[in-house]
Amino acid sequence: MKSIAVTGYKNFELGIFKKDADEAIYIKKTMKRHLVLLIEDGLEWVIISGQLGIELWAGEVVGELKKEAYAIKLAILEPFENQSGNWNEANKLWASEVLTIADYHAFITKRPYENPSQFAARDGFIIDNTDGAILVYDLEKEGSPKFFYDRAKLAKERSDYYLECIDFYALQDVVEDMNQAF
Repeated sequence: MKSIAVTGYKNFELGIFKKDADEAIYIKKTMKRHLVLLIEDGLEWVIISGQLGIELWAGEVVGELKKEAYAIKLAILEPFENQSGNWNEANKLWASEVLTIADYHAFITKRPYENPSQFAARDGFIIDNTDGAILVYDLEKEGSPKFFYDRAKLAKERSDYYLECIDFYALQDVVEDMNQAF
């Protein structure tokens, strides 16, 4: 597997309103564990669309892994131009910080937001151009990742698309592991 998409909940869907909240530490640690295993198995690219929450944290994790000398690259494929246009200044800054980590950046639809079909186009393009996906998504708590999950699940059923969901139980395991270390 050479490329994987990482997506999941937006931070506010998890009740997290600061990019560096304590909960984000656990989420990032969980993603890092999963990504390191895949990198050691040949993963070269992590693909995100630059959404707030899980995706930007994944971008930060890739930056940390690069600093630790892992051979991994980050691509940010935004669904449309000016995705962060309506975000507050703190979130715009967060997105721009992650953008500096990216090895590749492009817009899937090369125009500003017009309608929700641009999100469907994003999901389809990313799934069609990656070998798999990691979602921080719990089937018991629907949210915005459901649309990507449903499409990725179809890809898995039709081909050998890799699909891994990190649910709240997996996150809780990391919280417990990290707290035992203290």
